[in-house]
Amino acid sequence: MQEQRLFDFVETQVATRPAGIMLASKINGAWQTITCKDVLNRSRNLAAGLLALGIKNDISDPELQEKIAIISPNRPEWIITDLAVQQTGAILTPIYPTVSPQDFAYILNEAEVKIIFIANKELYDRFQPVFHEIPSLKYIYSFDKIKGAEHWESIKPSEDGEDQRKKICSEINSETVATIIYTSGTTGAPKGVMLCHRNIVSNVIDSSPLFHFARKDDRALSFLPLNHIFEKMVTYVYIKGGLGIYYAESMDTIGDNLREVQPMVFTCVPRLLEKVYERIMAKGRELTGVKKAMFFWAVNLGRQYDNHDKGSIFYRAQLKLANKLIFNKWREALGGRVEAVVSGSAALSEKLIRIFSAAQITIMEGYGLTETSPVISVNHLESENRRIGTVGPILKNVQVKIAEDGEILCKGNNVMVGYYKNPEATAKEITKDGWFHTGDIGIMVDNKFLKITDRKKEMFKTSGGKYVAPQVIENKMRESPYIEQMMVVGPGRKFVSALIVPNYEHVRSKLKNEGHKVPGSNADLIKDEAVIKMIQQQIDRYNPEFGHVEQVKKFTLLSEEWTIDNGILTPKLSIRRKVIDEKFKKEIEAMYDGEDV
Repeated sequence: MQEQRLFDFVETQVATRPAGIMLASKINGAWQTITCKDVLNRSRNLAAGLLALGIKNDISDPELQEKIAIISPNRPEWIITDLAVQQTGAILTPIYPTVSPQDFAYILNEAEVKIIFIANKELYDRFQPVFHEIPSLKYIYSFDKIKGAEHWESIKPSEDGEDQRKKICSEINSETVATIIYTSGTTGAPKGVMLCHRNIVSNVIDSSPLFHFARKDDRALSFLPLNHIFEKMVTYVYIKGGLGIYYAESMDTIGDNLREVQPMVFTCVPRLLEKVYERIMAKGRELTGVKKAMFFWAVNLGRQYDNHDKGSIFYRAQLKLANKLIFNKWREALGGRVEAVVSGSAALSEKLIRIFSAAQITIMEGYGLTETSPVISVNHLESENRRIGTVGPILKNVQVKIAEDGEILCKGNNVMVGYYKNPEATAKEITKDGWFHTGDIGIMVDNKFLKITDRKKEMFKTSGGKYVAPQVIENKMRESPYIEQMMVVGPGRKFVSALIVPNYEHVRSKLKNEGHKVPGSNADLIKDEAVIKMIQQQIDRYNPEFGHVEQVKKFTLLSEEWTIDNGILTPKLSIRRKVIDEKFKKEIEAMYDGEDV
């Protein structure tokens, strides 16, 4: 019988492989595993305990369902809590650990959260000052034992708790709302996306065939935040496929954890792969003589790679040798057994996809939104269903059409129930016949592969009435090792300019190698004439790839990296363009003083 609710996937695994590993984490230096049967039993016991607290479980209306929040890095307790909350008929409301205390209070108040699970003392101390601003909040539980919160293991079921749980589970169906995930608010206050079991389960079932390379009882490494629908949905794909999910200790230990776990698959965001590539290239630049020459010979071969055009016999022979001599070390750095890396959340540069693919590390780049649970399209493992520069074929049972203005519209079981307490926003984004407006501009390539060209809301017109798609320009120029972050500006102006955060490490290294004096602070670095010339050379290198109107005519270097902590990046690492416009208004105006270009 096909699964209809998320917790059904676990029950199926218990029926077929009760002693198989489902979850694992590193405790006191050693990996501790939890079997399928233990995960099921722990989640059932926690669900019965939550019901003993008297939570509401009217599943007829999302506003009547109890809301239970969780704020935690990835760990087994996260999934066990998710499964438990589902079985009570309540709605899990996950919060990004990096969210501001103000947004934390806003979300919990709008959702009227009664119970929250907090991972550790660090998170408790960060958000404790705003607890009093959330009148609905009655219970605070922690996964670690900390002062001020009840330990989650103190939640005990009543005598009839298991019977109560079974009764409620029998009433939960595919249309029951399972989670409310708040968007990161790039354009205003966070909006709560309501996803029912049907939404996520359909995406799990339709995505699972793409993981045909996954073998039962093999391993996946998880480190992208579980509070994002991308990692949560893929988690249930892993569970359905019988993979053991190992949680990385932190973002800083991913390299070590990859080598220890030796996963066959993991998900990532482009920024992580960019960091991996930058570190590999930095190591390559440290080499000397023949070794350095061979390293860059292999990288240059990788840049020419195309999975549809295999190249000449001579090229293929060289690439085979490069894989044996150079790229095998790249694969070892990722554990040595990776079949595929699934990338989402933002665009990954074609250059990186070509190089990693040439190194036999297949990148399955996909596309979707929280509102679509999330996958709309994805590149497959097999070459015929993978096209570099696109986000792959449309997922089975998902419909896509391109509107007259180029916007991508999506329809299917994966499209959200709606925005919580916001019917106006729901009606604006979903047509009466069920088409969801993604806000992205795209085209179909060869009537098979979807290609994203920009965000509809981020495109702008110059004063000459010409449209400019900033993301395309930014993504291309960020391929430069000397440009870390970039935002194209110019709405209503005569020409296009850019704010640029240099890659300080690579810039300093180049200055040193060329015999220039290296400024100590970033503030001094961006004023250095050699640095300004270096960045100008990068702009001149990429500008010819764009039309005259789209070319960057002026730029300003910034001394501070854009981060979540300084409010410029969302938790998903997207740039908040309005925040940048306001924060650097003076710098932007200075580039247009006189409008002389």
